[in-house]
Amino acid sequence: MRRERRLLVLTICLVLGGGLTGAVLASGGDGLPAGPGHASGPASAAVYADPREAAPWPTAPPPGPDASTGVVSVDCGRGEERHLNQDNLVVSPGLAGGAHHTHAYVGNLSTDAMSTDESLAAAPTSCRGGDRSAYFWPVLRRPDRPGTRPYERAAGHGNEGEILAPAAVAVEFHGNRAGKVVAMPRFLRAMTGDAVAFTAADAAGVRARWGCSGSPDRFTTAYPRCRSGERVTRTLVFPSCWNGLETAPAARDHLAFAAANGVCPRGTFAVPELRLSLAYDVPPGVPLALDSFPEQRHSPLTDHAMFVNVMTDAQMAEVVACLNEGRRCRV
Repeated sequence: MRRERRLLVLTICLVLGGGLTGAVLASGGDGLPAGPGHASGPASAAVYADPREAAPWPTAPPPGPDASTGVVSVDCGRGEERHLNQDNLVVSPGLAGGAHHTHAYVGNLSTDAMSTDESLAAAPTSCRGGDRSAYFWPVLRRPDRPGTRPYERAAGHGNEGEILAPAAVAVEFHGNRAGKVVAMPRFLRAMTGDAVAFTAADAAGVRARWGCSGSPDRFTTAYPRCRSGERVTRTLVFPSCWNGLETAPAARDHLAFAAANGVCPRGTFAVPELRLSLAYDVPPGVPLALDSFPEQRHSPLTDHAMFVNVMTDAQMAEVVACLNEGRRCRV
């Protein structure tokens, strides 16, 4: 009798275990249901949303009487040169392939892990006005199409599929809502967003802002589902309060974000605020995958970007003057 009872318990456990395994596999192995909201498969944590259903992005307070209200545009193209690599000069300088995913660049055409201040200052650039700064971000892919070009297959670590070329890239510097800005130092390194946001303990570092061109005031931290004729957009805003000391500390604490009213944290100074705006022609319903570290599983939360300021002192002075005088300029 005891032996029969043990066999019965074992049978029940096997049945329940098999059902649980099936449920996990059906969910894509990540606890997320496979279906319209998520890309299926254990390598993806791709969540989708309609930005039109999101609340309008919070409206910033009106600028103060001393605000620097200008805007400077830098025309650096949209990456037609196909400058891509798996390096990250800001986070892992000197380590080839240290990003473990592919970055796309505009601006400085020599940027890689081995770049130095001297090599950047001497390199060619895609920026029409001669700005040699490096602007870069992880590529966006269509995982439903195979990557056939060498640069599409170079990243590994689960980053696969056709790389989407941006239809438009806007590089802009904005002023500060509370007061005037000062020049950022040459060779300042900066980063926005959290490349490990999917596994982070909290969302403090998330700066992802995804949207559709037809709803420019609506954003989401999920991949957007846009209507036919609209472009998928990514907006990447950088911290703009500098401590006046370091240009590239490992802890990233040399730069901080201003409050909504533009006030910088104590001990920091307002510098020009960099905004990168990317747009892609993506047919409705097409799956998306941001290149990421393997454990981040292409989560849209992990969107991020990097910047190395290689403007000359004269170019930066022109940017500062334009912002502080409330003008719209091109450099």
